[in-house]
Amino acid sequence: MFGRKKKASATGAATPQEAGSTSDRTLTNQDFQPTKQQVRRATRTRLCWSLFTSFLLLVSVIFLILVEVGCTGSSSTRSNIYFININLSNVIPVSVPNSVLINTIAQTLGLHDFYRVGLWGYCEGYNGQGVVQCSSPQTLYWFNPVKIIQSQLLAGATIALPAELNNILDLIRIVSHWMFGLFLTGACLNFLMIFIVPFSVVSRWTSFPIALFTFLGALFTTVATVIATVLFIIFTNTITSATQLNIRANIGTEMFAFMWVAAVTSILAWLIQWFQCCCCASRRDVRTGRKSGSKKAWGTETPGVSEKPAKSKGLPIFSRTKRER
Repeated sequence: MFGRKKKASATGAATPQEAGSTSDRTLTNQDFQPTKQQVRRATRTRLCWSLFTSFLLLVSVIFLILVEVGCTGSSSTRSNIYFININLSNVIPVSVPNSVLINTIAQTLGLHDFYRVGLWGYCEGYNGQGVVQCSSPQTLYWFNPVKIIQSQLLAGATIALPAELNNILDLIRIVSHWMFGLFLTGACLNFLMIFIVPFSVVSRWTSFPIALFTFLGALFTTVATVIATVLFIIFTNTITSATQLNIRANIGTEMFAFMWVAAVTSILAWLIQWFQCCCCASRRDVRTGRKSGSKKAWGTETPGVSEKPAKSKGLPIFSRTKRER
């Protein structure tokens, strides 16, 4: 009885248990090669987030362009985009030249009624007429109200500006230069990243440098926005501090809204790109089998793994033995 079993095993015939274990090992996970359609479908979530990031960067660039073109021309659209509007129409002068009062005190002194400050220059105009002239766009521009007002005063006319204004002129010049450079650099970086961000769908490794440059664009835009906000709030408070001079100033709502929309969308784009460094399967992940991506791309729960055949249970072997006589 036992001899026959040994003989059967010696001949190399596979037992049912061995056959069942062999069929369990016929999984195609290691040798599976997904098609292009499957890879694209599995990484569609990552692609959608990448395109949404590009859209946020596009919005940021549009609003940064609006910031850049503020006060670069006398048209109503560009002249109404400004950081600060200084109103001198009712300024109280120290001395007035021998002339008849025109429409406003400022015009009598040879000044314009208001001055609006932008990133590349300033605009000036009269009440009732609007903006009549804007300065030529200048790189690294900074607004010096003392110099402009003194150059336009008629002979014999003088006005007293707040003493604190002379103390912060150097600060205005330095900060304005930094603000100009940061706004321009942030706009250029965000524009380039619009076309580079979709390549993050290829691999998570490509997401790291893309996320880094997206962060730099968001950083430059946000820092420039914060600098502009603090600078012109201080500027406004300084000019209006001397109430006896009757000089009024107000912040440009449109300009500040454009700045902060650009900054917020840049930050959101960076956050999405940063999370993609560790989340959402890339095309390289799907091809190498590290991640499966969307389950809708596969017919089974795990890509490349076919259904396991049912294990065949081993049946007991019965044999007749001759009884010894």
